[in-house]
Amino acid sequence: MNHIPVEGFSKITKQGKIDWLVNEYLDGNEEYQTILKQYWNENSDLQKLHDEFSENTISNFYMPYGIAPNFLIDGKLFALPMAVEESSVVAAASKAAKFWIDKGGFKTTIINNEKLGHTHFIFDVESHKLQHFFNFNLKKKLFEATEAITANMRNRGGGILDIKLIDKTAEMPNYYQLKASFDTVDSMGANFINSCLEQFGKTLKQEVAISEDFTEEERSSLQIVMNILSNFTPDCIVRAEVSCKIEDLKDDSGISNEEFARKFKQAVTIAEIEPFRATTHNKGIMNGVDAVVIATGNDFRATEACAHAYAAKDGRYSSLTHCTTDNGIFRFWIDLPISVGVVGGLTNLHPLVKFSLALLGKPSAQELMSILAVSGLAQNFGALRSLVTTGIQKGHMKMHLLNILNQMGATEEEKQHFVTYFKDKTVTHHEVINEFNRLRGN
Repeated sequence: MNHIPVEGFSKITKQGKIDWLVNEYLDGNEEYQTILKQYWNENSDLQKLHDEFSENTISNFYMPYGIAPNFLIDGKLFALPMAVEESSVVAAASKAAKFWIDKGGFKTTIINNEKLGHTHFIFDVESHKLQHFFNFNLKKKLFEATEAITANMRNRGGGILDIKLIDKTAEMPNYYQLKASFDTVDSMGANFINSCLEQFGKTLKQEVAISEDFTEEERSSLQIVMNILSNFTPDCIVRAEVSCKIEDLKDDSGISNEEFARKFKQAVTIAEIEPFRATTHNKGIMNGVDAVVIATGNDFRATEACAHAYAAKDGRYSSLTHCTTDNGIFRFWIDLPISVGVVGGLTNLHPLVKFSLALLGKPSAQELMSILAVSGLAQNFGALRSLVTTGIQKGHMKMHLLNILNQMGATEEEKQHFVTYFKDKTVTHHEVINEFNRLRGN
């Protein structure tokens, strides 16, 4: 397939973009025009709003928006909004929430809420000389230079918490950082942090240029490489946990409470020591976290990157959750580093995001951190509970059954037949096909 590059694609109208794509890549098939347009919102103003969330938009991409009820978090009852396409995520979270509702629910603690950013620079100068310059001149100037940028944030109780000079020359010649910590209150704060950091870069250059601490040769060696926030926020962390007496676990799978607790703890320990298992284990946690992150208009790529970096912080990738069964008490918890906001970005624009935040009682950023950690913990509990008892496929494949049937073009009557047929059986793709062919007389 040889295609012709397009010039000025962003300046073409939406219909023009679609026409070009269909003609250039899809053999002019009008069916694809219909597919794209059937996902447009009939309210033109609402559609325009969605078009302007991103660039070169030609349609909307739907994801299921579900609700997981019965979450008792710090004494308050919540129904969690979850935007996710994977079968059984909402069901597993809901089942876990119901399991813990009469055992005290979920408890959370905000351990810290610092966010980080860096000015990365190259400077061919002795480290002690730069450190002296930073301590007795530059640090004060950096705070002064960003006063206008931070004024509104400081009025809300946030701002720049600290600035440090980091010597990285052992890892890369002449490489240093200005490492800054921030409190961005209820905003995720990316734009605020990046604006401060870019000013740091300018101020650093200006102050070095006029400083008598350095020679002309040293001054000319300064290079500002980049100014950017970090999505790794190990000091913006929340703990969520559940606990009860082992005798109160009351699992309905047929195994004893003691055996359930023992096997559950073993499963967590395996995820703590085995990276192959930890990867899937943590992916399941993020099923729950990301679903609520997306529903509340936050950046799920940032939360994913941060969580997985934190899981590897000790030099080996490990579980984000932990479990103990000491003195007859079952305790299960997660320490989740996560940076989210409830103001700015899509939170003030996307109608479903506004609905989600209203549904959650218009939480603060710290309250949303707690909710997200709970969602991840609940998802992990649900998955591990299935794994150590009935197996993951029994519940997951029942939820996946409708996807299989829709792919096969099943009628509503046939779907109901299959729900009944698999009521006491484990769903497999092979068995669905066999029963479908039998039902249709093939």
